Amino acid sequence: MNGQKIKRRVGKYEVGRTIGEGTFAKVKFARNSETGDPVALKILDKEKVLKYMLAEQIQREIATMKLIKHPNVVQLYEVMGSKTKIYIILEFVTGGELFHKILNSGRMREKEARRYFQQLINAVDYCHSRGVYHRDLKLENLLLDSFGNLKISDFGLSALSQQVRDDGLLHTTCGTPNYVAPEVLNDGGYDGAAADLWSCGVILFVLLAGYLPFDDTNILNLYKKRITVSEILRDEWFKKEYKLPVFEETKERNTDDIEAIFKDSEVHNVREKEDQPTPMNAFELISLSKGLNLENLFDVDQGFKREIRFTSKCSANEIINKIEEAAKPLGFDVLKKNFKMKLKNVKAGRKGNLNVATEIFQVAPSLHVVKINKAKGDTLEFLKFYNNLSTRLEDVVWKNEDDMDDAK
Repeated sequence: MNGQKIKRRVGKYEVGRTIGEGTFAKVKFARNSETGDPVALKILDKEKVLKYMLAEQIQREIATMKLIKHPNVVQLYEVMGSKTKIYIILEFVTGGELFHKILNSGRMREKEARRYFQQLINAVDYCHSRGVYHRDLKLENLLLDSFGNLKISDFGLSALSQQVRDDGLLHTTCGTPNYVAPEVLNDGGYDGAAADLWSCGVILFVLLAGYLPFDDTNILNLYKKRITVSEILRDEWFKKEYKLPVFEETKERNTDDIEAIFKDSEVHNVREKEDQPTPMNAFELISLSKGLNLENLFDVDQGFKREIRFTSKCSANEIINKIEEAAKPLGFDVLKKNFKMKLKNVKAGRKGNLNVATEIFQVAPSLHVVKINKAKGDTLEFLKFYNNLSTRLEDVVWKNEDDMDDAK
């Protein structure tokens, strides 16, 4: 397995597993084949971007990130385009969201919260100095690297200083309700820097308290309370153990590639290739359950699981065909793309239509892992579906000698 190569490639990047997915974009782990460095590959469907008139927003996001090179901001390396896709190559950040740290561990100690807040303010101050206002700062958009350092991400709603009107204010209402400044909700315009700092204050509150400060219209009582970066930097609490970051200032960045990815010229297109399933490494194999043992669906601590995996010695195409043959009689529409499938129950259940996603990974040339998970709908209905599906896939699942002994 160590000598196995990832078959799908976009330009010089070898593409691996999906690490995030949204309405208009998917983020995959990838590796620079020239340097071996890991990156995050954000993939957007060009047809959807144009259909929903998102081109301007995406161009702004890319242009914004090209202006910024700061140790506490996710770095953009380059952008590329094919006939059907837009690719944004970003720094790969491994520590997850700051939101999950609060969700799992609760509020932070003051010293730890202050360190994250210092890094946040440094990054925000730098962005403002470059004429960039994030406008959607929240815990979910703050990532952590392997060293526990904060990284601001997702500049999709950002604004540049060029968007400021003659009155010196921004006028587009955007952001997340719990974090957004009151004046952003008005029609009178707002200062982008002050709006970002309001969100920073909400973030600090959550870090220290473990919950959001604003859940109702009480936010209206705080319309006139504001603070500036300079005031924060002079605050005695903030200055404790504060260290000014040392980094190399970014130079002027060429923006020709931003316009190029929206053109159909072959000169600007990168090659897309995917002729076999994504390989799965040994570390990912450790968590696999055996065969189609339904006992693995239930965990005392977690309740019903939403994902099952099994191994098969069949070819990837044969597995796909078998799953399709088994799912259709159960009332599911099947959508296939590469080595992934989306199954949608035509009949609505207790929580709407049950949607099931499957993906095939290659462990060895003659061995595959199939992952089946509930994408939408009721978990008990998913369990019933999988129970029915399993009886139809008995000839697909690989059973070793231990499994055969257990079945006797």
